[in-house]
Amino acid sequence: MRLTVFASVLTCAIPAFSQSIYDIWTTTWDRSSLFTYTNLSPNPINFKSPGSIGSADIVINDAQTYQSVWGFGASLTDSSALVLNNLKKKNSDSYWKLLKYLFVPTDGANSAGFSYLRIPLGASDFSASVYSLDDVSGDTSMQHFNISKTPSYVFSVLQDIRSINNVLRIHLLPWSPPAWMKDSGTMNGGNFLDQYTTAYATYLLKALQAYKSKGIGVYAIGIQNEPENSNPTYPTCIMTPAQEAAVAKVLRSLMNKNGFSSVKIIGYDHNWVDGSGYPIQLLNDDSSDFAGVAFHCYAGSVSQQDAFHAAYPKKDIFFTECSGTYGSDWWSDIKWYMDNIFIGAIEHNAHSGLMWNLALDGNGAPMLPGTNSCSPACRPVVTVNSDGSWSVNQEYYSMAQASKAILPRDAGGPWGKRIGVSVGGSQNWALRVGAFVTGRANSKDWLRYSLVVLNWADNTNGVWNPTPVKTTIEFRGKQATYTFPVGVTTLWWYAPNEGHSKRADLGDSTVEFMNVTDAGFDLPDEASFDAAVDADSAFDETLYSKSNGEKIQRTRFQ
Repeated sequence: MRLTVFASVLTCAIPAFSQSIYDIWTTTWDRSSLFTYTNLSPNPINFKSPGSIGSADIVINDAQTYQSVWGFGASLTDSSALVLNNLKKKNSDSYWKLLKYLFVPTDGANSAGFSYLRIPLGASDFSASVYSLDDVSGDTSMQHFNISKTPSYVFSVLQDIRSINNVLRIHLLPWSPPAWMKDSGTMNGGNFLDQYTTAYATYLLKALQAYKSKGIGVYAIGIQNEPENSNPTYPTCIMTPAQEAAVAKVLRSLMNKNGFSSVKIIGYDHNWVDGSGYPIQLLNDDSSDFAGVAFHCYAGSVSQQDAFHAAYPKKDIFFTECSGTYGSDWWSDIKWYMDNIFIGAIEHNAHSGLMWNLALDGNGAPMLPGTNSCSPACRPVVTVNSDGSWSVNQEYYSMAQASKAILPRDAGGPWGKRIGVSVGGSQNWALRVGAFVTGRANSKDWLRYSLVVLNWADNTNGVWNPTPVKTTIEFRGKQATYTFPVGVTTLWWYAPNEGHSKRADLGDSTVEFMNVTDAGFDLPDEASFDAAVDADSAFDETLYSKSNGEKIQRTRFQ
């Protein structure tokens, strides 16, 4: 449920405070900088009275706000957990150093702050063997459901990550139902059988309960990974939109009755190419039980997310899987990732950006014996070597640059929200830009504004020629100037909230303050309104005007 409450914006004049850019993170094409932090104190880049524009001109419209971004990350497959657990045994100090470099979410820390993990329920193509959590044929009441079929190191590594990142979102998803629920009689390929709709929903509920029993809160759950894929060499399953919707309807009811009403059900989880097909059909069959859908990168283009967004603009979009392969070009990969996922998918309304395996060895292993799912070998976010060393790959640097822009500025504070941005100037083609605003835990503190900028001007008429781009940044009638190197740059500054729109991201709900003074309402001042937000009961039914006590009914919408 999304809640909108209308309130007055402060009408007093806000002083023209100056803003300055002190903080910059950079990854360059030649690897001379690799997620490198620079603090410009005592000589920051100041926003001044505007002059002539640079070769490129970034124009920020902070009155134009879009979705919150809830994190970047990867999948903690059985294989990823195994190689990380082996690293812990081999070199505990190195293991903890890696986890901190990946997951510490603290603002300004030397870490990517990855905050979203997808975890397979049962086997995937990155497991030691094929298994489900209930392999007893016909056990529709799930008497033999056993979460311990999952390797213990999955939970030990997950708990270690959670000890570092307390804002981690966990998304559970099966690669196949148990074999006995399918016409193939195996988890590898085949079709789901309708007669097991309730049994399968119970299976998924049991998974949520099992995670809860381990003290692990789950953010979201899916019905079937890649429901249009029936590869016979690893766990896969064909599941029609109608079948997935039927399972979700039963599952949602079971979840609501068993204390999991806040957990999202996310559908589809497959390629962009069918963005105007399966996910829309899925919500046409059942729009009430799905929070939204997720996309993968392996076929189609990121713009195909837009078809779903147009059909269901109030439903969430997630981007949850893409994998690089060993042997590809480092800089070409970074350009593609930023253009299509970590700027691109977010630009097309995604709340997340995830890669596939979090960790593997240098051969893209271990994999399920006999699977053909990765050829050439899939590259993880981090390569872990048998000697206890590790190295992060281009997937890390791409995501880390984006993650820095949206992590909460304060403990318990809101996540970054995408805002309006455009690029002009003679070299506008050279920059791909994402812009974000991050609210504060204390409403009196200045907001953080962030830019993620890809400069991909690396050739002239087909001749290799990496060219830095002198760029002006236009913000609230002021102008700053920065020369972006070829690579990815994340920078931020702080500015007061001028009341264009103030949103507080409260998990699954949003409270929005909008300018309605023209409607003649006499509403509370901002401080009183903030106090009302903090006091849950103040929003029970109505909000009272400070001056005359008239009740103003709040507006709800899905």
